[in-house]
Amino acid sequence: MLDIHKIKGILRKAFTPITIMLVPHSKDRPLNLKIPFIGIVTSIILWCLGTMYVFSIAVETFEYYRMKEKLNYYSQQFLELNSTISALKNAENEFKRLFSLGSKEKVLENVDTKDSGSIDIENLKQQIKITVETVGEIKDYLRVQRDIYVSTPKGFPVNGSVSSFFGKRESPTNGMNEFHSGLDISTTQGNPVRATADGIVSFSGWNGGSGNLVVLEHGHGFSTFYAHNKMDTVKVGQKVRRGDIISYAGSTGNSTGPHVHYEIWKEGKPVNPIEYTKGRS
Repeated sequence: MLDIHKIKGILRKAFTPITIMLVPHSKDRPLNLKIPFIGIVTSIILWCLGTMYVFSIAVETFEYYRMKEKLNYYSQQFLELNSTISALKNAENEFKRLFSLGSKEKVLENVDTKDSGSIDIENLKQQIKITVETVGEIKDYLRVQRDIYVSTPKGFPVNGSVSSFFGKRESPTNGMNEFHSGLDISTTQGNPVRATADGIVSFSGWNGGSGNLVVLEHGHGFSTFYAHNKMDTVKVGQKVRRGDIISYAGSTGNSTGPHVHYEIWKEGKPVNPIEYTKGRS
């Protein structure tokens, strides 16, 4: 049972005003501001959350412009190659015209010895070599970026509403305080549960309190867990794509109602899935 006196004491302390004195450099009287203690704490929390959000946006923006700068560089390399190829085609056409004249004398009479149209074969070979290497770099870079993208969980695995968030909570089954390592998403029994990233099934079956459980390995340190399913539809070793149905929602194991317990692990540790639920899966 909750102690009413303790609750009243906590509320009294939370709303106890704190005086902040602003002292001007002039001879004006100091300005006293009375703000409840809970107001200051709330302001600090909101400031921290705002700072974290702005920082995450800044990181994403930096990555975007870094990729854009790299692709611009590669585009310039292709433009230079096109210029070289055009010069080579012009030289080829000139040679064809000369050799169509039919005799050595006519060729020598009509040949243009100006250096402006000459082709440096060794330089051309070097440029082609650099371009081929650049194409390889582009493919490798985009391949890595795509692998990271398809391996990173995104969106919710099922249509529904979050009934329990990541972090400390009171257990719905025994009332004890516990650390909740995922999201509980309430949904209608039988709703399809979908993979939130490309991966391979590493577990599919009964797992005690988790009921019917599916675990996917995505690479780049990511794993996802989908628990309390009514029925799993995938097998160990099966490859899945983001959006594929892997199970149907249920209430198996230690569950108080139809929902999906969804976890994301990165580098062997659980992380808050809400950070990866932007956008649709």
